[in-house]
Amino acid sequence: MSVGFEATSPVTRRGLVLILSSPSGAGKTTLTRALARQPEWKLDLSVSVTTRTRRPSEIDGQHYRFIDRETFESMRERDDMLEWAEVHGNFYGTPRRPVEAALAAGRDMIFDIDYQGTRQVRAKLREDVVTIFILPPSMAELRRRLERRAEDTAETIERRLRNARTEIERWSEYDYVLINDDLDRSFKTLEAILTAERLRRQRQVGLDRFVEGLLAETGG
Repeated sequence: MSVGFEATSPVTRRGLVLILSSPSGAGKTTLTRALARQPEWKLDLSVSVTTRTRRPSEIDGQHYRFIDRETFESMRERDDMLEWAEVHGNFYGTPRRPVEAALAAGRDMIFDIDYQGTRQVRAKLREDVVTIFILPPSMAELRRRLERRAEDTAETIERRLRNARTEIERWSEYDYVLINDDLDRSFKTLEAILTAERLRRQRQVGLDRFVEGLLAETGG
């Protein structure tokens, strides 16, 4: 069950940015989209732009917005990116305006980005950001998952495995770390983290006034 604040509540809440990162194949995209599909959580899924070629299973505008390099560079130069990174020879980025509008309206955004992007978002939205790193149970299992996906060449898989080690080394930069050896268990843990973070005192707008009113009441 999600934790929210109804319109009649004396306390409202500023939105948060929930970031999931992992090496390719460890499960961040599966977990991100599974949580975003649950209507009770009312999450806005951040759709990144990328210059990467679309995979057969991907839908433009749903998984990514696929754009050319010239368009990407133009957006970056106009400071229209909340974060951007080059990964596996391709550019990825998050448009700034939809995120800022969602947070101001009290809506939560969920992100599927790497450690480079996470650093940039945290630097710009420090108090609004919650970060989770997803680890595979083993490197052998990570290889099996990449091979089962059957969407990358053998050369690409080897590059992703090499890069995975660099990404895993950044695990300690994150607020939470999950070992994804069981998808259902990882998903339930993810829900628990989101519930707790929504209840943080700092995110509840008007809570101080509500408490002052309680203390000012007479009788009981």
